[in-house]
Amino acid sequence: MAVPKKKVSKSRRNMRRAHHALKAPGYVECSNCGEMKRPHHVCGACGHYDGREVTATAAETA
Repeated sequence: MAVPKKKVSKSRRNMRRAHHALKAPGYVECSNCGEMKRPHHVCGACGHYDGREVTATAAETA
């Protein structure tokens, strides 16, 4: 059974966890409307993805 021989100090434990922080998601500008959107996702403002309209937005249907 794997049991540590010595106590892991708070400093060493926290140094090991230094890379565990969440990173902020990256955003890119929509090529159609200029709004910021997640990469490889449909634009929530205009409904375009990869240069074509894939969903109709509420503004267009009204």
